[in-house]
Amino acid sequence: MDAGAARGRTSRSSGRGCRRAPRQWPPGTWTHARVGARFAAPVAFAALAALVATTLPSSAAAAGGPAAGARPHAPSAVPRSAARHSPPTPVRWLCRPGTPHDPCTADLDATAVSPSGSQTTEPAEAARHPSIDCFYVYPTVSTQQQVNASLAVRPAERSVAVAQASRFSQMCRVYAPMYRQITLYGLAHPAAITPSDASLAYDGVLAAWKRYLARDNHGRGFVLIGHSQGASVLIHLIRTQVDPSPRLRKRLVSAIVLGGNVTVPTGKEVGGSFRHVPGCRSRTQLHCVVAYSSFDQPPPPNSLFGIPGKGVSLLSGTTVSTGRQVLCTNPADLEGGSGSLRPYFPTSSVASGAVPTPWVTYPDMYRSQCEHEGDATWLQVDDVAPAGDHNPAVSQTLGPQWGLHLVDVNIALGNLVGLIGAEANAYHHRR
Repeated sequence: MDAGAARGRTSRSSGRGCRRAPRQWPPGTWTHARVGARFAAPVAFAALAALVATTLPSSAAAAGGPAAGARPHAPSAVPRSAARHSPPTPVRWLCRPGTPHDPCTADLDATAVSPSGSQTTEPAEAARHPSIDCFYVYPTVSTQQQVNASLAVRPAERSVAVAQASRFSQMCRVYAPMYRQITLYGLAHPAAITPSDASLAYDGVLAAWKRYLARDNHGRGFVLIGHSQGASVLIHLIRTQVDPSPRLRKRLVSAIVLGGNVTVPTGKEVGGSFRHVPGCRSRTQLHCVVAYSSFDQPPPPNSLFGIPGKGVSLLSGTTVSTGRQVLCTNPADLEGGSGSLRPYFPTSSVASGAVPTPWVTYPDMYRSQCEHEGDATWLQVDDVAPAGDHNPAVSQTLGPQWGLHLVDVNIALGNLVGLIGAEANAYHHRR
């Protein structure tokens, strides 16, 4: 199968769309849907993206990334001369091995619920001595009434770490820095954001990354994981810190960068967002990236995700669209076909009846494949549950422009955790 066919299919799945009326996630869900629906209007997102793009060097922004042959560098609103005299960026950890009450090592036991409602318990726990690390950057969750979040660990950050990152602790030691992300308040008031505000998020993650490498990594393989604003920050980090470094690329087991619009030249696996880090096309491929944005129907022309040079692309400084497409790697079948998704959700986020564990999963409820139509490339998620299945179904909580963005991670969390396990084994055997 050629690269273009593996990345996106133009055929229509006969199973597209729900065969039953979906039950909505309840309003008390853990995800940033709860506050995102209230604040994150597309116009605010676009204004923020345009502002962040102004913090990039003009040559990089114009090319949609670092200029060919040039050494990439981190975006900064501070002149180099001033930056040299700036005080060190403080580092505070949300998750770090040995931290008391670490949300990334929460109770992982799950209940599998069948279409008939029968339940099977799935015991799970964090690995005692995993061979690799995971470095996780969380999405926009802060509800603080200011443009940049503080470094205080609040319930929103703890909740999203449990929901998105904790299950990866079965395969890796999880490190997750707090960072001064643009808050939901900032998204609602884009005119109040300055270039310095926009650079604080990246600067904080970069400082934590360097601290991790200096004090915690000790030559271990690592996986980079990020979603939404966290994915945009990681695209910068990979582009400027990992991609140019053969030493770090060798230790990169993989990256999982979801809802951030990683781009590639049309029909290619690498060369857009990253020069040396291709899309992952098998469960044992290393030094590669898993990337997608999930939808349950084709994205509209004004979609914030899946279209190069638009929407979330601007947050990572990617403005080029000609000759580019957004990378899609199907976590259920990296080789390019259709596969069954294994979603995992915190039980508190779904109306699933009496489930005795903190996690719930719905086997064989969804299938996915990468598709391409017009300028858009996306992960098509189809509800294939039989008629009469009353388990709660995902839906486009924020509308067609957002698709299934809020569940990008959890809709395939079982697949992603299993993938990291396979990659960790491959990494160990190839060293």
